[in-house]
Amino acid sequence: MADLGTSVAENVAVLGSETRGSRRLHVSLLGDRIFELITLSLGCVILLLLFSLVVALAFDAMPAIRKFGWSFLISTDWDPVADSYGALPFIWGTAVSSAIALAIAVPLSLGVALCLSEMAPERFSRRLGFLVDLLAAIPSVVYGLWAIFVLGPWIRDYVETGLSTWLGFLPLFKGPRVAVGMLSAGVILAIMVIPYISSVCTEVFRVVPQTQREAAIALGATKWEMVRMAVLPHGTSGFFAAIILGLGRALGETIAVAMVIGNAPEISTSLFKPAATLASVIANEFAEATSDLYVSALIELGLVLLAVGIVINVAARLLVAAVAQRRFD
Repeated sequence: MADLGTSVAENVAVLGSETRGSRRLHVSLLGDRIFELITLSLGCVILLLLFSLVVALAFDAMPAIRKFGWSFLISTDWDPVADSYGALPFIWGTAVSSAIALAIAVPLSLGVALCLSEMAPERFSRRLGFLVDLLAAIPSVVYGLWAIFVLGPWIRDYVETGLSTWLGFLPLFKGPRVAVGMLSAGVILAIMVIPYISSVCTEVFRVVPQTQREAAIALGATKWEMVRMAVLPHGTSGFFAAIILGLGRALGETIAVAMVIGNAPEISTSLFKPAATLASVIANEFAEATSDLYVSALIELGLVLLAVGIVINVAARLLVAAVAQRRFD
């Protein structure tokens, strides 16, 4: 009888422990489900914010959309007095200034990233990397003031003079030399996007497995050959992602560009002449808009800028995925 009582007690204890275990498992699963629902809700909030932003801009821009239609994107006329508006000069200015910025910033950023991740000693790399990242914390209005009083005059007196002397036969480098213009805007944008591209590239290169470097060195590769064969191929997708990040920063920059680009709604092949971008014309003219159609046209410029940003980011995702897939294949 004692053995029977002991057996029953043991069975009851086992059943109790199994019950407590099942309860803990149920609570754990319930917590996971709640966490999943919370994160899903937060993700949907971000999508809802983007959708509401597009809807709000489209609604406020509807008068200009109805009046000008698709011709708004290809028209070069911007005359607030006659209520005639076209976005092509600003699309052109945005594209050219961003292209100049990337042409200058990408090689410099790649060199900085390789220096910090591969060449420089650890102590020097850490301190220099902090200084490079510090450039991203400088307000854009400070960049604009510095460009007005220092960078712009220097480009006018030295860079544009040299370009017009040696390459003046090209349409890009013809025209009057002034401190404000497309070239000055492109250079200040390049300086502003360098910390973004270089920081991402540095982190991408640092996560390349050390065994790849050691294998290349063991095979007799030089430092440059090791970087070219072991580091750069593994960081290709991250490098493209960094460029797109810098491009997005350049496309949306407003204050610094508005202070040095000259704000002229014109399309010119010369980099010396003043121009305007989508962001700069909104910042300069929104407070002075005197008619509903004028305000609507400026809001439509913002809608165009948002659409350009979305298209570029989607294209970047597809490009990075294609590069990564090709590398694994």
